[in-house]
Amino acid sequence: MENDTIATQVTETIQDTSALATMTDGIKKLTTTPVSEWLPDLVKEYLVPFGLKLVAAIVVLLLGRWVIKLIKKWMANGLMSRHGDATLHSFLSNLVSVVLYFFLIMAIVGILGINTSSLVALLASAGLAVGMSLGGTLQNFAGGVLIIMFRPFKVGDFISAQGMEGVVNEIQIFNTHLLTLDNKEVILPNGALATGVMTNYSKQKTRRVDWVYSISYGDDYDKAKMVLRRLCDADERIFKTPEPFIELGKLNDSSVDITMRAWVNSKDYWPVFFSMNEKVYKAFAKEELHIPFPQMDVHMKS
Repeated sequence: MENDTIATQVTETIQDTSALATMTDGIKKLTTTPVSEWLPDLVKEYLVPFGLKLVAAIVVLLLGRWVIKLIKKWMANGLMSRHGDATLHSFLSNLVSVVLYFFLIMAIVGILGINTSSLVALLASAGLAVGMSLGGTLQNFAGGVLIIMFRPFKVGDFISAQGMEGVVNEIQIFNTHLLTLDNKEVILPNGALATGVMTNYSKQKTRRVDWVYSISYGDDYDKAKMVLRRLCDADERIFKTPEPFIELGKLNDSSVDITMRAWVNSKDYWPVFFSMNEKVYKAFAKEELHIPFPQMDVHMKS
């Protein structure tokens, strides 16, 4: 047994020495032989085949990008014509784009002569390590899937979440894009949206508008109530059933506060809210109803 081991070691040493000698001879040949003798062989055996592979890879890249854009356009037309759902289109478009580009990169790597099986194994190992370190990213992806499945909101809805308010502009794989009322784009992670508290103001077709109007002590409360009732009846956007609620809400320090509530279509919420404030201000002034301001009476004793 010991003799076999010694023989094996000797054989390996001879092979290593032979390989080293071959490499040394090659280096000496390159340094001593004129460039004009070995350069054509180098170009013919290595540079030309690699150049052809590189050109083929570039062609495949350009063609693949064109095909991916064509597939995304076909999907968009198909989904919008059948379902008209911009939410599903946005999410699937991003997901399909990522998958197709992955396969395109793998095809290009294979054309260049790189072993794709080893590369896939390397990417899988790297993906596992990155996935463990970036748990939040996987959570955002899962959140995006949950949003598409259960539809707590869709593109075009006005929502409030994570301290931000805006109209849903796009739902991507990892993030959701909102446009605020002053046209700023806010990007929210899907994980937080799927698991956190979110208010969807567009989910229901109707909403209740709440106002609080104040008059001074000494003003005619019944008259103020009648004015508010008349303004509600005159606005066609306000539902007559259920009828508007108008009652005395609170006797405040410097004012008598009247609570008014009315139901409208969700799309009319803000127009009705702002226009009613203007109408009440003008009507109270015309009817000699005073909108009070904070005041304090001071009594001085000599």
